[in-house]
Amino acid sequence: MAYETEYREKRRKPEEVAALVKPGDVVDYGFFNGKPVLCDAALAARAAELQGVEIYAAVTLPPVPEVVKHPRSFTYNDFQYSKLTRMIAAQNPMVFYNPILYHLAPYQLDAGLGPRRAIGFYRVAPMDRHGFFNLGPQNSETRTKMKRDEIVVVEVAPDMPVCLGGAEESVHIREVDYVVEAPEGHGAFPMPAEEASPEEIRIAEHILPHIQDGSVLQLGIGALPNQIGKMVAQSGLRDLGGHTEMFCDAYVDILESGRMSGRKKAFDRGRVAYTFAIGTQRMYDFLHQNPAAASYPVHYTNDPRVIARHDNFVSVCSALEVDLYGQVNAESALFRQISGNGGMFDFVLGAQWSRGGKSFICLTSTYTDGEGKLRSRILPNFQPGTIVTIPRQMVDFLVTEYGCVRLATMPTWQRAEAIVSLAHPDFREGLIQAAAKQGIWRPSNRK
Repeated sequence: MAYETEYREKRRKPEEVAALVKPGDVVDYGFFNGKPVLCDAALAARAAELQGVEIYAAVTLPPVPEVVKHPRSFTYNDFQYSKLTRMIAAQNPMVFYNPILYHLAPYQLDAGLGPRRAIGFYRVAPMDRHGFFNLGPQNSETRTKMKRDEIVVVEVAPDMPVCLGGAEESVHIREVDYVVEAPEGHGAFPMPAEEASPEEIRIAEHILPHIQDGSVLQLGIGALPNQIGKMVAQSGLRDLGGHTEMFCDAYVDILESGRMSGRKKAFDRGRVAYTFAIGTQRMYDFLHQNPAAASYPVHYTNDPRVIARHDNFVSVCSALEVDLYGQVNAESALFRQISGNGGMFDFVLGAQWSRGGKSFICLTSTYTDGEGKLRSRILPNFQPGTIVTIPRQMVDFLVTEYGCVRLATMPTWQRAEAIVSLAHPDFREGLIQAAAKQGIWRPSNRK
């Protein structure tokens, strides 16, 4: 009863909490499905009287935040671009990428690095009888930010899934300054399932033989991990485990098939540890109060030292381009930001620290540009402006639809040959000529 009284006392309209923001302030938005909707609209409505306000967000999901429609008033800083962020950035010069090592974010915020003390707007599930608001499928660094924020506002979404933890998956009414209530129908933002291309199906087929009974899997976003999930669900594999940054639909398939018992994990047995989830409504429904999955802060799920404590860890990440030296670009098209590093660095390293662990970086060998011309994703070298997400020394397995090669320990001439073997046949001769010109092709190499 005491919690209900406190709740009523802290209840405010969106316009009232938006009025707390002053020119030049920093405003934290909840990441992923924690993005505010009502508070965002109310803040945007004050654009004419605000200047120099900085918004910090990550992986912006639809609907489009209202504040980005007012670049003269708001700067929008995104820690990991989504497809929507890319579209916004193409129209708004005040959208910027914020590079981080994801697992370090809570530590850095705790140490006073990053944005100064801020006002925070976060979407959460309704308060329970103990006075707690579950954060839903977005644990991440949220509790650390709330501790730093001068004012914490929760926007209660009635249909937000309650995601069990773990740790730091909830916030108590006593730690909240104001409560804004959203109407029925507000919950997580469902995303449509992506169908794998023939090339992505081949990539998944190359990875599947490297997964063994008891392996612990990290899968990311997109059609490829979902295809791997479908294949694993139909395989004869047993007692798999899950430990991941992002919980995606692939895990639903594997868990419901009985292939992922988690019984052989070194810790967190019987459940998939994750720090955020994005997927279909089916996936959000699966997560709701389901002890098969555990929400944790990112400094736990993404710490390479934690990842490495699991034996036979298998990490699957996607990339945009790779050059003949083995450098990986997973985030930019020259100067244009496409996504970000996210937890890729964390899991590439953690998987290789795992006893028996393997890190797979995957990409289709080609893409079709805006003029309909076929382009190779395997390049002689990167053009100026291209971001190197993973340095060549860290690359373990590299996979395209043409095969899977392990680059670890290879000298430059051997890895050039291995990488060329993964390219589309139409581009291999040109890559060989470029490798020779760059001094990384031996006369004895295969032609």
